[in-house]
Amino acid sequence: MTATSALADPDAYLEIALKIAPKNRVVAAAIHTKYKEPFLATVAGVETRALLERDDDVQVLHGFDTVASAKAYLAIELFTHDVFVALKPLVLDAAILQCLSWTQLSGKTRADMSGT
Repeated sequence: MTATSALADPDAYLEIALKIAPKNRVVAAAIHTKYKEPFLATVAGVETRALLERDDDVQVLHGFDTVASAKAYLAIELFTHDVFVALKPLVLDAAILQCLSWTQLSGKTRADMSGT
């Protein structure tokens, strides 16, 4: 597994998992790289973006300030007209999309973790 990410501590995550043939993963990684900076610079509430290349799929894990910001990203032009269109020919099966809060992922609140 390989990963690329900025350092942050998001409160919500958007996970997009895509089945992409191993021979096309270099192309998928190039698409990720092409849109990473515009994503980080222009999308409201974004905090991180990491690309994980796994045996079964390629996953992009986006970190946001809120679940609402994560869901809103799926409707903006950068995703619907650029990223989605570029990746669509590479995807072998239906994508898995999930928007989760940090509490949903961990089962704990930030206060539980900090002891306050």
